[in-house]
Amino acid sequence: MAQEERTGNIERIDPRDFSWFFWFTLPLYPYGRRRTIRKEVVKDTVWTFDQMQGIFYVVVPIRMTVVKLEAGGLLVYAPVAPTPECIRLVNELVAEHGEVKYIILPTISGLEHKVFVGPFARFFPKAQIFVAPSQWSFPLNLPLSWLGLPSKRTQILPEDSKIAPFVDEFDYAILGPIDLGPGRFAEVAFFHKRSHTLLVTDSVISVPEEPPAIVQLDPYPLLFHAKENACEIVADNQANRRKGWQRISLFALYFQPSVLEVIGLSQVLRDAIKAPERSKKAYFGLFPFKWQQDWQRSFEALRGDGRIFVAPILQTLILNRAPKETIDWANNIASWDFQWIIPCHFDSPIKAEPYQFRQAFSFLEQQPAVSAGLFNSSGYPLPQEDFKILKDIDRDLNKFGIVPPAKDKV
Repeated sequence: MAQEERTGNIERIDPRDFSWFFWFTLPLYPYGRRRTIRKEVVKDTVWTFDQMQGIFYVVVPIRMTVVKLEAGGLLVYAPVAPTPECIRLVNELVAEHGEVKYIILPTISGLEHKVFVGPFARFFPKAQIFVAPSQWSFPLNLPLSWLGLPSKRTQILPEDSKIAPFVDEFDYAILGPIDLGPGRFAEVAFFHKRSHTLLVTDSVISVPEEPPAIVQLDPYPLLFHAKENACEIVADNQANRRKGWQRISLFALYFQPSVLEVIGLSQVLRDAIKAPERSKKAYFGLFPFKWQQDWQRSFEALRGDGRIFVAPILQTLILNRAPKETIDWANNIASWDFQWIIPCHFDSPIKAEPYQFRQAFSFLEQQPAVSAGLFNSSGYPLPQEDFKILKDIDRDLNKFGIVPPAKDKV
């Protein structure tokens, strides 16, 4: 696999090249200033475009994938913010490989993906936009054209992938929609046959030990979460960046793992008064976190040996509402001959075989599937003590009838 990375030349680029004007539609850090890194992951065939976003400095990559079509032109899976830098990097591929022909929105609930599709599509007026079935919006369920998607070029992905216009090069499988009470969840996984590459949105991830390159372009969030207390000044070195990244990963996936304590408000305020940095950027010195000395054990259990897994939030709050449908979908995907997985978040590309993808969903089974004796039980399941907050959220949502209860394992 090729590993060429490309960003704009900062010496020649105006800071406005990083600007995302419509950041207020989904106000996530870094708001209106987003860098982009393009990586060639299959030579002359597949490229990823990474940006960064998060909340309270819990920042993770968000990723778009571009695939060259055999007949010329490009397919775009899950667009990111169309900043001038991002569009320039795409247009470099257009100049060499042809126009953007297809733009895919592979989710119905992921606002962090949906919000970019309309603005991105306007830069490529000849592209056809295909969206996952059963789209919805909150608080009002609005037509797609009202959400910024060009009405004359937007259509629903056919349930049967054999009638899609890109059938010769791609297969795809639709999970859902899964009823979640006030909303629904769905995801469309794409399989690019020629490169043996599987594209997914949120369904599986792998967490790298080191912070991804896109996150290191703005190390402040990493260093913020590397602190032990409000009074500590953290040096910018790779060890502290790694420490911050690993804690961010635990935050992002568990909200509050068992190795994290939340400090009471009165103590937080007392610490803030003594903090050496009390700027707005530093949240005025507020730092309500206290990590246990052995906090890394939770990260090591989460990461395993770089394995792929289903994010704890999806395990606890979403996919357990439709275990049979999810297992059927995973079985379908595991029948494809892929060698690489590119998710929209965390690590990418991931070297993986179909049986490893299938085993990531074993948490939905009473007797987890074992393929060819290759199942490594030491890596599964994730530590249940780290699920406490998520299970509490699930219990409360059920108690008040906001979401339907989880179904029995299959």
